[in-house]
Amino acid sequence: MQLVSSTLGYLALLATAATVSAISLQDLDEAHEGSGMRLHSHTVTYGSGSGQQSVTAFPEADDPNSLWTVMGANGHTCERGDPVPCGSAIRLRHVNTRKLLHSHGQHKSPMTGGYEVSAYEGMDQGDNWVVQCPSGSASKSKGFWLRETPIQLAHQDTDLALLTASKRNVYGSPIPGQLEVAGHPASRLGSSPDQRWIAQEGIYIAERKNENDKDEF
Repeated sequence: MQLVSSTLGYLALLATAATVSAISLQDLDEAHEGSGMRLHSHTVTYGSGSGQQSVTAFPEADDPNSLWTVMGANGHTCERGDPVPCGSAIRLRHVNTRKLLHSHGQHKSPMTGGYEVSAYEGMDQGDNWVVQCPSGSASKSKGFWLRETPIQLAHQDTDLALLTASKRNVYGSPIPGQLEVAGHPASRLGSSPDQRWIAQEGIYIAERKNENDKDEF
């Protein structure tokens, strides 16, 4: 199933691997073999850096704080039901707090020394992420982001890859057991499984088939 743009199209992003101990690189296309860590946010803010709403990786599949809405890039209008092409810029809005997945090159992440990833309401270019479909994946073959097929998300302004940290980098109170999510240079990571994500649980909208189905947001 292709992912489509929608104000109602909630999804959870699931890390295919927090470490390489659970799967091998050959298993990356098997979406269900991943670590089970979802991209997650909440009302807890960072105690350092920007002080913005924190973004983490969280294992529970039924937590509503792991749901995100796919939207067009900042300043761009999308039509509900349009597929999301590989290479396109998108925004991800946290369903519960309505803040946007965000990054910048100004603040280091608390644990790994990467760059901070936050949820923020600033509505600027720092909210744009490019959907990268890995070579050999079903999404790459079709040219669109497909459900349960690994993709990478690169921050448009900084070209940093969105990734989960090692399971050694676990937060304590008030968000115990959650992993750091940060931005790191994609060139350093190469094909690291830590930077691959799949669309998992959610509400999916049928693909728009013709011009009569236009519904802008």
